[in-house]
Amino acid sequence: MKPAVLQPKELQREIMEALGRVNDPGRGRDIVSLGMISGLQVTADGNVIFMIEVDPARGAKLEPLRQEAEHAAAAVPGVRKVTAVLTAQKASNDPHGMEKNPKLELPIKNIIAVASGKGGVGKSTVAMNLAIALGKSGKSVGLLDADIYGPSVPKMSGLEGQRPKQNDDGKLIPLEAHGLKIMSIGFMLDKEAPLVWRGPMVQTAVYQMLRDVEWGTEENKLDVLIVDMPPGTGDAQLTLAQKVPVTGAVIVSTPQDIALIDARKAVAMFQKVNVKILGIIENMSTHVCSNCGHEEHIFGHGGAKREASSLGVPFLGEIPLDAAIRKNSDEGKSAAQDIFSKISQAVIPA
Repeated sequence: MKPAVLQPKELQREIMEALGRVNDPGRGRDIVSLGMISGLQVTADGNVIFMIEVDPARGAKLEPLRQEAEHAAAAVPGVRKVTAVLTAQKASNDPHGMEKNPKLELPIKNIIAVASGKGGVGKSTVAMNLAIALGKSGKSVGLLDADIYGPSVPKMSGLEGQRPKQNDDGKLIPLEAHGLKIMSIGFMLDKEAPLVWRGPMVQTAVYQMLRDVEWGTEENKLDVLIVDMPPGTGDAQLTLAQKVPVTGAVIVSTPQDIALIDARKAVAMFQKVNVKILGIIENMSTHVCSNCGHEEHIFGHGGAKREASSLGVPFLGEIPLDAAIRKNSDEGKSAAQDIFSKISQAVIPA
């Protein structure tokens, strides 16, 4: 007789029992009774993800604990794959869990946020190709995929399925493609596993991908870090603005009014936290027929340029809705570099 297949809730209970046998070496008790486990999720096909909340000062030293917890969960019958993520422990008087985390001084000369007020406007495509264009201009460039809920950079960079290694100090070594140093939460997660994290978890994840990644050194600083932000105006954006010196933000929108309303909100949010708006980009500005080259304004045209003028911020340019851009981006190749080269020069002059 085949063993009964455990349902996700039953499997979750078994996993917690297994984690209850993993001790925190510095505190002498198991990580479950210490309340260190949060965000445990189990899918029907056995994918498991959870967070281990620790003191930020101990984070780099607790990689063996994270690995032990992963192995303990993976040993539970019915578990197919496990991802455990170390995150800063919440303080009771700090509901967002970030006040105790200091502002970061990173070996990066310029940090540029690529943001949008809403999803579906091609923000990640713009971030990826903008980073490539800056790299081709001779700058050392990193790309941080901070879109926690929908990381697409692993696929777009051609690095999907790979996982970063650690250096001797416990920092993650970014993966590389197109001459870029690339980091994404997607490298650590199963792409099919749903991610349901509360605001504090999102903030901590973004903070750690800034702090705990080997972006450069004091002697050899990274020229530019492009940060692909999640859509909207939430926790990830606030973390970036409050914890690192952001050079400025690039806002991506499509031409139609509904997208511009949200783009306007994104501009207002960054201005409220004193982040300079480097400009607005109109993506999917014109549809170019792949057969005849005819141009058609499916979503309207010029809306982002008019909005930029109304808000008193620079307009950086128009990117067409071109099948070649979509195809090349999906396959991890660069696209439309003449357009992105001009935009990159406007963002950071040579």
